Amino acid sequence: MIMEFLQDPFMQRALLAAVLVGVTAPAVGIHLVQRRQALMGDGIGHVALTGVGLGFLLSTNPVWMATLVAVVGSVAMELIRAYGRTRGDIALAMLFYGGMAGGVMLVNLSGTGSNANLTSYLFGSLSTVSDEDVVAICLLAGFVLLVTVGLRRQLFAISQDEEFARVTGLPVRALNLLVAVTAAVTVTVAMRVVGLLLVSALMVVPVAAAQQVTRSFAVTFVVAVAIGVAVTLAGTVTTYYQDVPPGATIVLLAIAVFVLFTALATPLARRRSRAVEAAGAAGAECDVDVAATRRPAGDAAV
Repeated sequence: MIMEFLQDPFMQRALLAAVLVGVTAPAVGIHLVQRRQALMGDGIGHVALTGVGLGFLLSTNPVWMATLVAVVGSVAMELIRAYGRTRGDIALAMLFYGGMAGGVMLVNLSGTGSNANLTSYLFGSLSTVSDEDVVAICLLAGFVLLVTVGLRRQLFAISQDEEFARVTGLPVRALNLLVAVTAAVTVTVAMRVVGLLLVSALMVVPVAAAQQVTRSFAVTFVVAVAIGVAVTLAGTVTTYYQDVPPGATIVLLAIAVFVLFTALATPLARRRSRAVEAAGAAGAECDVDVAATRRPAGDAAV
């Protein structure tokens, strides 16, 4: 049965796409979580829907068109974040909702699109992943990994402290825009598997789960990617055997892992706290003993 499962061309495409999504989404999401921009992926997903509508309207590949529109939208978001003042949140809201409304309108105006097509992009549909989509996903995922791995030190620096990174001479503005563009590309990579409305969860939840049991940035990165790959593969296999939506299945599995890691982290944190307290108490006793041995004889007599 396993060989039959792996020999199915549909599942070969689905598994490859799932692995790439499982790697890229947490790889970018860890920087968004660190920068407190966890919902950025959700906003980009709204904007990317306009690209999907344009793809149907112009009879081009919706993945590439969604990538182009999402990149433009992500750059606009980053500029609004950097320069916007009191009205910045309103501008972002109009961008998000305008992207969603524009996508719905363009899909309905096109002769090749329909609400059914739109649903597959909103919530994911492994059965509609074509060879052309797989090629696009591979190329886009390669770009994401090149950025997140090749520039990991610089991205970590701006995620931790932008002011310090600027003082050290890093091009903070350019790196911020690169993070935004990479997040946009990740959204379009994942939209065929988990959907535009659920991709943000896959960028955030594995990272949040990894943070429950890790302490360093590097270890969190590795564990988050491992969780992402595990839940996407498990969700894809579940979809093959059960008639369930892939995006919802993958996100629910990721949330289940978060709950499990949180339950495991609580007793570990308590044990670690008791160990630190015990070590502190032992250190205090040693200091008292040392002080007593160094006390002058006259003081002891008194």
